[in-house]
Amino acid sequence: MKTAMTKMLLAGAIGAALGLAGCGGMTTQGRNTAVGAGVGAVGGSALTNGSTLGTLGGAAVGGYIGNQYGKNR
Repeated sequence: MKTAMTKMLLAGAIGAALGLAGCGGMTTQGRNTAVGAGVGAVGGSALTNGSTLGTLGGAAVGGYIGNQYGKNR
């Protein structure tokens, strides 16, 4: 179980890194949104044992938090 969780988190991190590699022209807020969605998806998946709803919910919440982070800076 622990090995599967480690592999899932590693795969998510690699996927997020590859996905963000093409985000060079994005605004800071756009990057924060994308990073938040990726981290939220991995977290939601981990907390719900790979549930699709948990993954999507985590991505939505993480994307919103990433979008709002630093908005008033």
